[in-house]
Amino acid sequence: MSGKVYLVGAGPGDPDLLTVKGLRCLKQADVILYDRLVNASLLKEAKQDAQLVYCGKLPHYHTMKQETINRFLVKYAKKGLQVVRLKGGDPFVFGRGGEEAEALAEQGVDYEVVPGITAGIAAPAYAGIPVTHRTLSRSFAFITGHQAGDGAADHQWAHLAKAVDTICIYMGITHLPGIISNLVENGKSPDTPAALIHWGTHHDSQRTVAGTLSTIEEQGKEAGVSNPSIIIIGEVVTLHRKLNWFEEEILPNMPAIQSKGG
Repeated sequence: MSGKVYLVGAGPGDPDLLTVKGLRCLKQADVILYDRLVNASLLKEAKQDAQLVYCGKLPHYHTMKQETINRFLVKYAKKGLQVVRLKGGDPFVFGRGGEEAEALAEQGVDYEVVPGITAGIAAPAYAGIPVTHRTLSRSFAFITGHQAGDGAADHQWAHLAKAVDTICIYMGITHLPGIISNLVENGKSPDTPAALIHWGTHHDSQRTVAGTLSTIEEQGKEAGVSNPSIIIIGEVVTLHRKLNWFEEEILPNMPAIQSKGG
């Protein structure tokens, strides 16, 4: 019996956002290799004898190196096992899913990609911020906060500041001062609306801080916002107070039963 690897996007945190196909893969898997930001309640869907392997990664500290994860995926599949690589959000959006797929392809291992809902769309949606809007935003970009300290990416800030209506930044809280200065120096108004969404879509902990590029750093510090958080920059942030359905209507009435990743 030949093994196969499924690169499954677990979604941004709310376990109900896992796709039907992703759930089916979880229930059938012999081995599940899962990340830190995967909601731990999803692991309850695994069959009783499934092997669970934690691959959690923290900023600046990797429990398991990417090369080791790649080797494990190949090893388990070549044993004839059905393997799920469960990744937060979408496997191919800043999740290194492309690298894992390359490693599998190079070793001749059968694999399949099961897309997931990425935090860059879902977290703003749960905060009442649509990334596109007919009158406020006709374009959006996803970038990583690491670009703020990357000299090779300096030329991109001018394009982001002037040509994109909504900017969604992953893993950017640590680099927030640099992100703000890069955008303002390249022509973005300091009065541009901005928001920080902490633990987006999590039923027990989502928080949103909204302001402008000139105020959001200090607001974030005062609110104690840390990773994991998404940064949203653009006029669509002005809709947060009007459309904040989750934090105003759902979250206050929701018992804290959803578990974060391990």
